[in-house]
Amino acid sequence: MTVRRKVCVVVASRANYGRIKSVLASCRSHPNIELQIIATASAVLSRFGHVVEVMRRDGFSPDANIHVVLEGNSPLTMVKSTGFAIQELGTAFELLRPDIVLTVADRYETLATAVAASYMNIHVAHTQGGEVTGSIDESVRHAITKLSHLHFVTTALSKARVLQMGEDPSRVYLTGCPAMDAVDQLDMALTPELLEKYDGTGAPIDLSRPYLMVLQHPVTTEHQSAGEQIVETIEAARRLAMPTLWLWPNIDAGTDHISYQLRQFCEVEKPSWLRIHRNFSVEDYARLINGCACLIGNSSSALREGAFLGTPAVNIGSRQRNRERGANVIDADSRADDIETAVRAQLRHGRYPRDALFGDGKAGRRIADILSTAELGSAQKQFFDVR
Repeated sequence: MTVRRKVCVVVASRANYGRIKSVLASCRSHPNIELQIIATASAVLSRFGHVVEVMRRDGFSPDANIHVVLEGNSPLTMVKSTGFAIQELGTAFELLRPDIVLTVADRYETLATAVAASYMNIHVAHTQGGEVTGSIDESVRHAITKLSHLHFVTTALSKARVLQMGEDPSRVYLTGCPAMDAVDQLDMALTPELLEKYDGTGAPIDLSRPYLMVLQHPVTTEHQSAGEQIVETIEAARRLAMPTLWLWPNIDAGTDHISYQLRQFCEVEKPSWLRIHRNFSVEDYARLINGCACLIGNSSSALREGAFLGTPAVNIGSRQRNRERGANVIDADSRADDIETAVRAQLRHGRYPRDALFGDGKAGRRIADILSTAELGSAQKQFFDVR
């Protein structure tokens, strides 16, 4: 009889969930996989959209909810949260006894997951390795690659970089990004009641008319400038004065400065064009990206899903610096004039052709199949020299 392999997926944020949901679905239905789920970090916090409840509505019930986030909004609290996460995840892995732990991308919770599993001799699988970006995220991503045993990369260039880091070529798989899976076959119709399903504040937005979407996170290495940077983006949006959906930033150092400036602007000016939301389902987020006239900010979704959908995007600042991107993206400095100019250029241009740079919409099944069949062997890694 075939023994089902235990695969534990750690979900730590709303972006994590969007980039791994199709893998969760494929693992859950796979005959040779026993799926385990751990929800942690901002995924279990209501002020960041309570992602764990979205997961439950989608039919994914976590085996463990782990609270690891320390308040304080600083690099120090990120460091302490990372240490706390290593301890708590280690305890969870001891109880769940997975064969493989799957972790996503480049966040501090992802690093904690890889450290805890590695020291417990559990094989680590990692998505989105080999990508190059700005801020501390890139260093964290490469560190996780060196702790991981199975690599699910999104582009050919990313695969080449992972091989350059001395990883076993037989364990580096070009699967594409699972975020494209939710977009590929989705009905993109925007219904009038879509926004009514979610708690939001501000003006009503008519989705049948052109609208903007903004998602801007703090840059950890520039966290002291987060407030000044978001003021520039707010000013650009104020000048444009188009109906705008604005999503709450992530939990990284500097997020409170962004949140404060957004609240101040809304309370003082009461803009008739702005609505703020904490979270959307993976599918509704894709629909809103597809329907917007321009996606603005520094989220990689502008480069990933945005390219796949052909959505015009303006990428602000250094957070996505040097990441691969399609023709749909215009870069802008963190200055209102530059942001406004770039957005107006995108509004004049309109839609772009679809670009499958980051995946073809079938990554989830590929990853599940590899997780179920990959030879595991010893957890001791070897360095493979590039010849």
